[in-house]
Amino acid sequence: MAGSPFRSPKLRSLRPTGFGADPGGERMARIRRSPHFEDGVFQNPGGPTRTRPSGSARDLAKVYFDKESRARRTPHGDIPVHPTTLADISRPPATGLRVTWMGHSSVLAEIDGHRVLFDPVWGERCSPFPFAGPRRLHPAPLPPAALGPVDVVVISHDHYDHLDLPTIKALAGTDTLFSVPLGVGAHLEHWGVPADRLRELDWHETTKVGGLTLTAAPARHFCGRGLRNTQHTLWASWVVTGGEHRVYHSGDTGYFGGFAEIGAAHGPFDVTMIQVGAYSDFWPDIHMTPEEGVRSHLDLQGGAPAGVLLPIHWGTFNLAPHAWAEPGEWIRDAAEEAGQAVAFPRPGEPFEPAGHLPGEAWWRAVSGPIAHPWRRPRSTDGVTGRSTGDLDLAGER
Repeated sequence: MAGSPFRSPKLRSLRPTGFGADPGGERMARIRRSPHFEDGVFQNPGGPTRTRPSGSARDLAKVYFDKESRARRTPHGDIPVHPTTLADISRPPATGLRVTWMGHSSVLAEIDGHRVLFDPVWGERCSPFPFAGPRRLHPAPLPPAALGPVDVVVISHDHYDHLDLPTIKALAGTDTLFSVPLGVGAHLEHWGVPADRLRELDWHETTKVGGLTLTAAPARHFCGRGLRNTQHTLWASWVVTGGEHRVYHSGDTGYFGGFAEIGAAHGPFDVTMIQVGAYSDFWPDIHMTPEEGVRSHLDLQGGAPAGVLLPIHWGTFNLAPHAWAEPGEWIRDAAEEAGQAVAFPRPGEPFEPAGHLPGEAWWRAVSGPIAHPWRRPRSTDGVTGRSTGDLDLAGER
């Protein structure tokens, strides 16, 4: 990160490769010209955003180390992974659009004859170090080399569970393009991706890849890989539009009013890939609960059920205090109440949004009990949409 303690050449040589690189030169000049960069940092839509856990460290530690809570945060058996092969994804989708969730936020979208890979993370840990940090709870369905040709890799932001050094290095040896938020290209160049294969966008900017149009859209989150977080790389959600289909990937985000604006400008979508895991009342501004995930999808679709919602950012890493199976259970209930179609593929299971949707609650066979079933919030504050009653959607109060 810019402003890190690794300033001198000698100290920079000690900086872990996984930290990436600071934006500089013309890239940093472009960052400073961004209308979303103010007072030396990128700003979130919707006003001030808490990017650090609220409450006391003692309260947070109590939740994390509670014996009963810890038991619920991991599966009690092997997560079923679909045995994806290249043959599964080499045949063109019959409807022109096929989606394969690889786990967490990694999704392969085959859209109108093109192949887009969102937030590919194949590493064993989401960490700058191979010996520490959250470890995968299931193996990757297939190695990156078995994916076949990918037209463009899309990155939502530079956190370790979305921008993975081993995966980027593997993809750097191919001829794929990379579409990334402003500033993130510094990391990729540092890891061997040629500058001419980068498409680096600010919010509301677009780029063309073959017959696809990719647009970086706002999200409510933050960035950072180094020892200090100076907000010098942007975070984004993404719209990808083909000749016949359009898809949306949320990246990481808190709920905010911008979803309706994105939907009005670019929707409706055949499928939305929406973050619904790693939420907590300790950080309510930067991750959505499952209920908020359904609400954001409806906003993107003009306020009514439409298309298919694919829940992402859950099941692969243990990143929050909630039970491992909670996102799946709660979004199932919330979507059913809203009348919204949701796909529940096993990691690696391809499906076509216009065809048969995988709907089995596969996680139940390997999960422990969750704290309580999902319940609709009694009232909302009218601004963030979060409950003002005593109901806790994260199950931690």
